Amino acid sequence: MTLISPDDCIWSQSTRIVILEKQIPIELKFYDANNPPDYLLELNPNALSPTLIDKELILYHVTIIMEYLEERFPQPALNKMDPISRANNRMIIKRVSDDWCQLLENILYHCEKPEQSKKILTESLLSAIPLFRAKKYFMSDTFTLIDCLLAPLLWRLPKLGIPVLEHSADIRNYAQRVFSRPSFKDSLSPKELKLGDFTL
Repeated sequence: MTLISPDDCIWSQSTRIVILEKQIPIELKFYDANNPPDYLLELNPNALSPTLIDKELILYHVTIIMEYLEERFPQPALNKMDPISRANNRMIIKRVSDDWCQLLENILYHCEKPEQSKKILTESLLSAIPLFRAKKYFMSDTFTLIDCLLAPLLWRLPKLGIPVLEHSADIRNYAQRVFSRPSFKDSLSPKELKLGDFTL
């Protein structure tokens, strides 16, 4: 099994956290996002990151990869076991991915004037403070796939001038819990280590 990804991508880091939580033996291949290798474009024509290769299977899109790894390596579980809870988690993952992570992606790579996106992301995260406060992890007493998506996002906020962690002790405390996990620390590439503003 091989994971091919840029070394400063929120989607790829989320996948690496899942891999490390489950201690999956895998080969990691990093590449420059601005210059994807030819072999990757043959596997994944749109160069969506990350790309997972498992024998003849080729997957891309972070949520599809994370769910595949959860089903292929069910322990430790990073999703709820009953169908209703699992479906609810999928809805939350879609919201986090489509809204918060996509806003961050736009700020990092696609916006000429990112201030509006920063404002929307800040307000949206702060409006969710009760959800960060309610449980040890995001809407759960145990670490889940949702946290795997949220941790890379929160890591990048301070150096982007997005003051969510400064304005909310609840979100900051949550961030410190997920950042302290060995899977998060080990998921950071050298470039990603410099992106954050926390002492690990």
